[in-house]
Amino acid sequence: MSHVLEAPRRRFQLILIKPSHYDDDGYVIRWWRAMIPSNSLAALYGIAAECAERKVLGDDTAIDITVIDETNTRIDVAGLLAQFKRHDNFGMIALVGVQTNQYPRALDIARPFRDAGLPVSIGGFHVSGCLSMLDGKAVGLDACRDMGISMFAGEAEGRLDMVLRDAAAGELKPLYNFMNDLPGIGGTPVPFLPKDNIQRTLGLSTSFDAGRGCPYQCSFCTIINVQGRKSRFRSADDVEKLVRMNWAQGIHKFFITDDNFARNKDWEAIFDRLIELKERDGIPLGLMIQVDTLCHKIPNFIEKSRRAGVTRVFIGLENVNPDNLTAAKKNQNKITEYRKMLLAWKAQGIMTLAGYILGFPADTPESIRRDIAIIQDELPLDVIEFFILTPLPGSEDHQVLWKKGIEMDADLNIYDVEHVCTAHPKMSKQEWEDIYHEAWALYYSPKHMKTLLRRAVATGVPLARLVKVLVSFATTVPLENVHPLQSGLLRLKTPSERRPDLPRENPLVFWPRFAWETFRKHASLAGTIIGLTISAFLISRDAKSKTYMDQALTPVADDEEETLHLFTQTAGGAAAVSHVRKVAQLTAH
Repeated sequence: MSHVLEAPRRRFQLILIKPSHYDDDGYVIRWWRAMIPSNSLAALYGIAAECAERKVLGDDTAIDITVIDETNTRIDVAGLLAQFKRHDNFGMIALVGVQTNQYPRALDIARPFRDAGLPVSIGGFHVSGCLSMLDGKAVGLDACRDMGISMFAGEAEGRLDMVLRDAAAGELKPLYNFMNDLPGIGGTPVPFLPKDNIQRTLGLSTSFDAGRGCPYQCSFCTIINVQGRKSRFRSADDVEKLVRMNWAQGIHKFFITDDNFARNKDWEAIFDRLIELKERDGIPLGLMIQVDTLCHKIPNFIEKSRRAGVTRVFIGLENVNPDNLTAAKKNQNKITEYRKMLLAWKAQGIMTLAGYILGFPADTPESIRRDIAIIQDELPLDVIEFFILTPLPGSEDHQVLWKKGIEMDADLNIYDVEHVCTAHPKMSKQEWEDIYHEAWALYYSPKHMKTLLRRAVATGVPLARLVKVLVSFATTVPLENVHPLQSGLLRLKTPSERRPDLPRENPLVFWPRFAWETFRKHASLAGTIIGLTISAFLISRDAKSKTYMDQALTPVADDEEETLHLFTQTAGGAAAVSHVRKVAQLTAH
């Protein structure tokens, strides 16, 4: 920079890498444009950039930060090794936000750098969750110790200085464990990524967390055991700062990654600030948030969501069978509130997405088919994301199985909530995986997608936006065999990016097959896009569409608990209705 009189004597190379993971054929899942931006990467970059600004390694040492999200960028190992060599191997590689399914790939990325004697550190949910819930050696952590990879458990706010100084001095510790000392995040460096990185995602969107931690106790969840049950928040000033930093580089779409933004005690102050930025300063905000199923009971929450720029809301529905919700300790979900809550979002023209978990103890293929039909007919949901119930390291479910010595799959790469990792009391592994794949086809049938388009016109959800999402969710599992949240635009593969324990394919076989697969997939994709676009056009031109009504859109009636399958088809449904009535009687006096 022009105002610096003397160039720094040394330049510390900090390489931040968010690993992808391997598909069923052993190839790294990477796209020309990936669907979801990495908040872990944004958070670490924001902290690291502030460390560089403060010159934490001394006035004579600059910190050069390289950011790589492997879901959209190929890791050029040779190029990075050459970059280190130019700087006397002064720096470190940080593997950021590594989840369990990304852990095997993270170790494979680390290997050539460790072989070259470079310091490597790994952090994220796998390391933090294992150290939080298990004995410190379980689930592959010894692989880090054997390779000399430094493990970081906890959060990096206020701690990265120490790690950078240790790395610069050649004294990186084997373990930095801050799991019992979670920092406040208000006033700390805000999550941020340069536009060059954001341009590699679909729709030019980035992410931030307005809060961390969750008070609930869902047994399948790792967040409560990694980020804690005590919620910590950024202030409205912090959120305004990161919005303005991004708007300065032309970015105005955000995924707020909080597991449950509705439980953020400062939600209203944050929304009021975002409304100001949108309505007064003209920043065309587009937000996606995650909430629970009781958020509609918070006065003004849904109305202010719309004004703040929320266009999509993800709801942790998880199941429509109360027996399953109880088994997972997700007692905060009340199926008697589902329709009220979804209709409240519909009234604001906001697209609803829901997570739905398959494989709770009471599930069978037949019950899952029945429940999907109930959702299609009776709940005004736009998009469902199906997940397989997975005992993720860091969750109570995993800890219970681990303590009992119950068998779980040894391949951590498949702990991605789309593969079966342990036994089920009522389904074989094959039945469980088959019904997972069938669930996508059942929900995203051509007939039901037309119904969703009609509901969108009737409730003011933008049709073009819904068509884009439906295309992705209807095609990704059958065409790419990965979850839509792991998808993107134009799958990229190379023979060199295969799991080391699988044979390297002959390029003369690999490339023609890959070219044919790509053509075949895109021909099928084009057919879906054309079909949905024509349907959307015809439905939008039909005068009856604006007044379209079906069971799902019907306002909540007093007697529907007697007639809707949502309440009558499961023992748990009847019990839930009975409980609500009992509470109403007791509180009426």
